[in-house]
Amino acid sequence: MTNFIPLFPLNIVVYPGEQLNLHIFEPRYKQLINDCFGEKKEFGIATAMNNSITEIGTTVEILSIERIHEDGEMDIRTVGKTIFRILERVDELPEKLYGGAIVSYPENIDDGVESKMIGLLRDIRQFHSLLEVKKEYKKREKDLITYDLAHHAGLSLEQEYELLCLMQEAQRQEFLQRHLKKTIPTITELQHLKKRIELNGHFRKLSVNDGNEEA
Repeated sequence: MTNFIPLFPLNIVVYPGEQLNLHIFEPRYKQLINDCFGEKKEFGIATAMNNSITEIGTTVEILSIERIHEDGEMDIRTVGKTIFRILERVDELPEKLYGGAIVSYPENIDDGVESKMIGLLRDIRQFHSLLEVKKEYKKREKDLITYDLAHHAGLSLEQEYELLCLMQEAQRQEFLQRHLKKTIPTITELQHLKKRIELNGHFRKLSVNDGNEEA
């Protein structure tokens, strides 16, 4: 199935199910939001990265226009819906300031493994504990999927996009698991290094013979 959608490139990755608040200030995108909200149409957010627009993105639905400022700028609430692949960009539309794209919708397979998800949540909690971060999810833990965890796993923009391109939940679980298994030991080592640096400057009694150290 192919479709035409208005396109809103942003320097972020949006996942299906993600709630996203946006402040709209450019005239072309104010027009886009007014058109889509009035016609109850979704628009596509594609990631602007490395001076180009990525091929894969996510459609979003406008839940509400929370505020219209005196200058016409808007605060809106949206939610991510469906992953799309750009087949052809259409940069100019008749009587429109914004562009769009002809897109297809790749099959997104929900084949996650429950035991891996349990392990992922354990690793995420350890990751957050090391960073002294507390994260509460709006869903029950048993209902969480990788899209709910991705923005909280310390991924770069490029890694977040790489995960968006994976069309199987099992692949996404494996991707996050590998990332956390690599990242957690690095943070742990940095914490140990921080403690060693904090000791620098203390009075210490050192022994060449036995290597004992007293602060």
